[in-house]
Amino acid sequence: MNKQYLLIYNYPALFNIFNELKHILGFDVKNLSENDFKKKNYINDLIIAKDNLNIDNQILIDKLPIELERLIDILNISFLKKKIEVQKDIKIGRYLFNYNSRRLSKNNKNISLTEKETTIINFLRQSKKPVSVKNLQRKVWGYNANLETHTVETHVYRLRKKIDENLNDKNFIKSSKLGYYINNR
Repeated sequence: MNKQYLLIYNYPALFNIFNELKHILGFDVKNLSENDFKKKNYINDLIIAKDNLNIDNQILIDKLPIELERLIDILNISFLKKKIEVQKDIKIGRYLFNYNSRRLSKNNKNISLTEKETTIINFLRQSKKPVSVKNLQRKVWGYNANLETHTVETHVYRLRKKIDENLNDKNFIKSSKLGYYINNR
């Protein structure tokens, strides 16, 4: 999943505090200008502002003063809820992919995925171009790029077979000379 940001709008003192602490937080912090606020849709981010902006992803702190630890707890819980919400029922072509429950569905048929299969599909889904075996080794398995192994090919082969046998699709994960990719037809 992409990095999550706490966007602070019209609250410079709070931005300065979080900016000092960002190296220990589980999220990044940005100061949001009025022009920035008007330009972008902040689906994965949370916003704290002095004023009520009437948007879904604003965190309202209505009881001030608040302890910093309590505020960080509220933010971390909110980010976790957003992450869980974003990872369920992701549309991939004719499929629904649920990262949280590790399921892939098509036409009311479901298959359960292993943790590694889920990670492979999610990584391929997020990639804009085919992913090489070496890149999958590094990003999904954490292997050194120089390591010789057929782990990736074996996992992808088994995943393709599972999808074909259960969802009757030989073409969900495709390969080219550049690597693996998801066929989003």
